[in-house]
This record gives sequence, C-alpha cells and structure tokens, in this order.
Amino acid sequence: MKRELGIIRFSVKSKESEVLLKMRGLYLFTGLAGGSFNPYVTSLLVHQGMSSQAIGVMMAFGTLLAILFQPLWGILVDRYQRTRLVLMLTLIIPGTIVYLYNLRWLMVIVLVYSLYTIFQSTQTPIADSYAVRAAQAAGTSFGTIRLFGSVGTALGGYFGGMYLNWLGVTELWIPFLIFNLLALALVITIPTSAERRSTSRTFSQGIRQLLGNKVFLLFLAGCFLVNQTLTAFNSFFVLTFQMAGGSFSWSGIALLIASITSVPAMLAASRVLNKYGYEKTLMLASVAYMLRWAIQWLIPVPGVMIGVQALHGLSFGFFYIAAVEYVASITGKELQATGQSLFNMVFVGLGGIAGNLLNGYLLETGGPGLMYFACTVSAAAGALLLYRVKAVSH
Repeated sequence: MKRELGIIRFSVKSKESEVLLKMRGLYLFTGLAGGSFNPYVTSLLVHQGMSSQAIGVMMAFGTLLAILFQPLWGILVDRYQRTRLVLMLTLIIPGTIVYLYNLRWLMVIVLVYSLYTIFQSTQTPIADSYAVRAAQAAGTSFGTIRLFGSVGTALGGYFGGMYLNWLGVTELWIPFLIFNLLALALVITIPTSAERRSTSRTFSQGIRQLLGNKVFLLFLAGCFLVNQTLTAFNSFFVLTFQMAGGSFSWSGIALLIASITSVPAMLAASRVLNKYGYEKTLMLASVAYMLRWAIQWLIPVPGVMIGVQALHGLSFGFFYIAAVEYVASITGKELQATGQSLFNMVFVGLGGIAGNLLNGYLLETGGPGLMYFACTVSAAAGALLLYRVKAVSH
C-alpha cells in the first residue's frame, strides 16, 4: 500500500514538474519573440514613413481595441474553458501577420497592428494565470517561471540588434515567427487538466466585484500611472537612443542589460516580498522607475542611456512580480484569472494607450527630454497612490 502511494505521489510530482518545465520554455520563447521584435517595430514603422506621433496614435488605437476584446477572451476562458485554445491563437495570429508590416500601405499597417495587439494582449494574463497555478502546484514561486521570459527578452533584444545590423529592419518578422512557432509547440503539449478550474461567476460578474473593492481600485490607478511610463522604453527607447547618436547594435546591448537584470530581480522577488510585503515592494520599484527616467532626462547621452537600463530589474522586475502576486492574493482562486485580466487591461491596456499617445506626442513636440521628464512625474504620482494603498490596507 505504501509503495502504491509512493508511486502515485511520484507520478503527480513528475506531472507537475513537466508542466513547470513547459511553462518556463513558453516564457523563454515568447520572451525571445517579443525581445527581438517589439523594441524595433517603431524603427520599422519610421522606415515605412510614419512619424513617432502617428505611431503613438496607432498603438493607442490598437490597445483600445484589445481592451474592448478582453470580455470576449474572458468568456472563452472562464465560461467555455478554452484557455489553451486562446493561448494558441495568441501565438499563431501575431506570428503569421507581422510580415505585412513590410507593405507601405498605412491602412494595412494599422489593421495588422490592431489584430496583433488584440491577440497578443491576452497572452500575458492567460500565461500568468497558468504560471501562478503551475508554481503553486509545484511548490515554487511565480518569479522562477517568469524570469525565463526576461532571459528570452534579454537575448532577443541583444541578438535582434545584431540581426537588424546584418539583414535590415524589414526582416524583423522572421525570428518573431520562428519563436512563436516554438512556443506554440509547447502549448499544444500542456495537459488540459492544467487549465481546468470551476467558477460560479461569469467574467462580467467577477469584474464588477473587483471594481467594487476600493483598495484594488487604488492599486490599479497606481499601476496605471507607473506603467504608462514604460512605453517610453518599450515603444520609443530605440528611437530616442538613435536620436542621441546610438546605433542598432548598441541599442541591442542596452536591451540586453535591461532584460537580464530582471532575472536576479525575479529570483530575489519572493524573498523581498516576504520581508517587505507587496505594497512596500511596489513603492520601491516605483522609485526605481523615477530614477530611471530622471537620469535619461538629465543626461541624454548613449553611454548613460545604456548604463541606466540596469535599473530595469529593480523597476519592472520587482513591480511586475509584486503586482501579479498581489492580484493573486487579493482576488483568490475563483477570481484569479479575471483579476489578472483586469490588472492587465489597466497595466498594459489603458497604461499602453495613455503612454503611447502621450509619449509619442511629447517625443514629437518636445523631444526625448520632455518625454522622460513627464515619465518621472507620472512614476512619482503612481508611487504616492501605492503608498495610499499601503495606508488603507493597514
């Protein structure tokens, strides 16, 4: 009898370890895909004749569409239990349409970006929801899975810069497609049992319940003000770096530094969270964001802009892990996927819309200095709101 119980425990443990390994591989490949593509797409669009302000408007429009489609994804995931199918679509559709960016037709480019964002935007909350459950089942932390995304982003950003110097910006779609297909191969093999969960609430009911929580609303507002500044890096860093005299290859090194610093940050996140709690960690990360933007505002030279990316781990790395785990703790198991979706709608969606519109406009009218100054102020305001979250929670 004991031997049979031991075999059962070993079998369960092996299955949990297998899912954990596949989730780490998924984050690695999606990180490689995004790292080699996202930082350079604005350079491709400028190459195609678009201005930074027009790019910002287009990105904001695409993000708005993504927010409007979130309830549909919520219904597919929560009501019809099609988590894996939706995750597969978020890899297939963006991976196969990015080649069309090479067409010099504005309407086609806008349509491609809109479709790309609609499908890509739901990838993160679904993968994070999977990863949180996989980490809990295996007795480890979410950060030990999410760090593989940072490793992939670091390597993708670095080699992406070298790749573009070699082949040119119009060939940006090739590595993105390859890495998405590799990620898709892993998602197909994830056991369906890993995605099943029962819920007595619909997506809309869950949203209404969470929006009635004043502390959660304060948290979302703080996240919005902090994360809208991240578009200065995700959407416009390569452009501002080139405006300061940098090259594609050196921007790849800056992206490598930024992403690789997230790895130790995410490894250390669980210890930091245990010691200081969610709110203090979020405030610490917000201050790191302020320093990051202030330094690039005050000293806009390539060498400094490369070095300051070492703050990415302390800012984004700590902030993201603390925020995701805070959402998981405040929403509970039943509303976890809904909570992560709502967090992503504000953190990436509304923050992305405001950031792309505002930072694209500021970059076009006042240059990198005005954009980075505004980001410093916004991160400071977000830190104050998160301090209020701590005060209200305790």
